[in-house]
Amino acid sequence: MSTDESYTLDIPAGGDGTLKAQTVFGALRGLETFSQLLPTLQGLRVVRGTPLHIEDRPVLAHRGLSLDTARNYYPIADLKRTLDAMSYNKMNVLHWHIVDGQSWPVESKTYPELQKNGAYATNMRYSYQDVREIIQYGKERGIRIIPEFDMPGHTYIVGQSFPKLMSCLDKQPDWDQYAAEPPSGQLNIAKDEAADFAVGLIDEYAKLFTDEVFHLGGDEVNRKCWEEDPDVKAYLKAHANATVETLLSAFYTKVHGAVEGQGKIGMSWEETLFHSEYAPPKDTLIQTWIDEQSIPKTVAKGYRSIASPASSYYLDCGHGAWLPNFDGNSWCDPFKSWMHVYNFDPWANVTSAAERELIVGAEVALWSEQSDAVTLDKYLWPRAAAMAEVAWLGKTDADGHVRTTEEVVQRLHDQRFRMVGRGIGAEPLQPLWCARNPGHCLLP
Repeated sequence: MSTDESYTLDIPAGGDGTLKAQTVFGALRGLETFSQLLPTLQGLRVVRGTPLHIEDRPVLAHRGLSLDTARNYYPIADLKRTLDAMSYNKMNVLHWHIVDGQSWPVESKTYPELQKNGAYATNMRYSYQDVREIIQYGKERGIRIIPEFDMPGHTYIVGQSFPKLMSCLDKQPDWDQYAAEPPSGQLNIAKDEAADFAVGLIDEYAKLFTDEVFHLGGDEVNRKCWEEDPDVKAYLKAHANATVETLLSAFYTKVHGAVEGQGKIGMSWEETLFHSEYAPPKDTLIQTWIDEQSIPKTVAKGYRSIASPASSYYLDCGHGAWLPNFDGNSWCDPFKSWMHVYNFDPWANVTSAAERELIVGAEVALWSEQSDAVTLDKYLWPRAAAMAEVAWLGKTDADGHVRTTEEVVQRLHDQRFRMVGRGIGAEPLQPLWCARNPGHCLLP
């Protein structure tokens, strides 16, 4: 989080240019800027508008993409291509939502049954070596890999190996009473063995993933799942002062303590802070997604916020429902255009300078109910690039002017063309005619 990515780039009217940076990561960002100053002119690479002096640094330390590789699988080659594209846009965090209720593709040496019984197929797995390869590939491009192991919810797949640790496994047909989406299943918070299992996972994967941050999920837990569980009911009957909420707080205390015990910083979805009685450690990063007002609410409580509002930053939205007996919209429709992504202001309604400093990141998300490697590039790019620019530059220029999409569109066209030239399947913003005739495709 504290990496210095600043750089200074000088290009004189004649002679050699100079790039200065305090770290290799700053040098990477400066080289990316230099590459964007080199359009092809009659077969030659030239820098126009010299002399140039650029002093640059990011506004937000965390500029991320959350990618779900559990609902549908993404091969390593596609993850690497995504890291390439992120580096072209000066993004620096891949939040790897590596497991979920539907599948467990990643190897576990502590609980090998998880991958054996939880991967979709033998060729849809991530080995330890695959994970290390992605971590190194990202590091070489200035990108951190933050793993997410969501708990205690979104864990049906654990029940395929350890059913005795679970509550409300695959309730049908009324799954909607027990989960946000099928299949239902949560770790049984009344059982010490379930908490011990979760701690074992953290102890293992905190060593495999080298970043200082470890994401614990904590979202969309369903109380009814536990209220109807026989073991939970028996525990509550035997402990007069216990409730589902005290059990959940005790679970969170154990898993956050395990993260701290591994020398890591915890990260969680906003429900841990707002929808439970648990008070996370103050260094916990809170990922806000439910409501744009969750950002000011988070920083008002003194926590650092990673802004990921579903209303603006969820890139999977807009394709309708994926339940085949419901011909309607998905919960987060409509589609989020690049303009909608760009226009979101993470700092809105936060006026205190101290609280604005607690907004440390922004992150777009691609949930994969309706996405896989075939659709990956077009769903991400260039919309993720729109977020990346705001996260790097902020919402205003040096004169306090709020940048508009009308002003931005031409350079986003250029960035999209560069990305396509580098092998990224970014979708077009407009007809090519509009890109070639700036200002001629505006709403009157």
